[in-house]
Amino acid sequence: MAAISLRRKGPTEFQRASDGSMTLVEHIRELRNRLFKASLALVGGFIVGYILAQPVFDLLKQPYCAQFPGKACADVEFLQLGAGDGFLLKLKLALWVGLIVASPVWLYQLWAFIAPGLHRHERKYAYFFVALAAPLFIAGAVLAFFVVSKGLHFLLEAGVTGTQQQLEVTRYISFVTNMLLIFGVAFEFPLIVLMLNFVGLASAKKLLGWWRVAVFVFFLFSAVVTPTPDPFGMTALGACLSALYFAAVGIAFLNDKRRGRGRELYADVDDDEMSQLEDEREPVAAGAPIEQIAPVSAPQPIDRRYDDDIT
Repeated sequence: MAAISLRRKGPTEFQRASDGSMTLVEHIRELRNRLFKASLALVGGFIVGYILAQPVFDLLKQPYCAQFPGKACADVEFLQLGAGDGFLLKLKLALWVGLIVASPVWLYQLWAFIAPGLHRHERKYAYFFVALAAPLFIAGAVLAFFVVSKGLHFLLEAGVTGTQQQLEVTRYISFVTNMLLIFGVAFEFPLIVLMLNFVGLASAKKLLGWWRVAVFVFFLFSAVVTPTPDPFGMTALGACLSALYFAAVGIAFLNDKRRGRGRELYADVDDDEMSQLEDEREPVAAGAPIEQIAPVSAPQPIDRRYDDDIT
């Protein structure tokens, strides 16, 4: 009995989307299928997040518990104003955790829909940027976790009321999650620097020349987004962003060296500088004499022997 081959014949959906043979209706159908798969992943992640909501809340509670060193974290209480605030907060945490847990699935569905429209080298760069984006975001979130702890200590001690303070739970969780998001997104800035270099819009030498402006912008951004006026949070975020910027410039130098940038003609000449022209004059030899043109002979009469007689 002949073996039945289960191998799929013909081009795949990725190949058909890449070469443009897929119709508009097929693109819409593919988008619908991928959105459905991403939605299923989000629902599953939400269920997992609902189960893990209490441990996540206990983790986010740690910066607040650190303000009461002589008290167990389980005994530290928040203020709840509404009857349903606790349940809504649990749903909010479940949604955040669900987005993180299901991120490999919905990010893959998004990438699988966009990737056929990119060139091969563009897809290679996208793999590189995605591989760096996740660790950078996690590093920014970890830094924000420690900055929040220091910031809360300053805010609680700098008040003028002199009374024991009890924070409202929903506003506290929103404050912490917003700081985690802001710091995580801020740590993605080096990827923008690398993208400018990889696409050829800015060389490593030019990026290094912008370091003063970059450091000033980093510390100004840190002063705006950090929750307290103390120098700890601003200095920590600004210093980390500056270090990441110089690391990105170093990678840009390696990329320029690999591509041979900087060795082109007039590479060392600024845009507003006149290039040096070579002034080496070569003697011009005398040209060969022109031969004399012979005179044109007189035209011969036309032989009309074969012309038809006109009567």
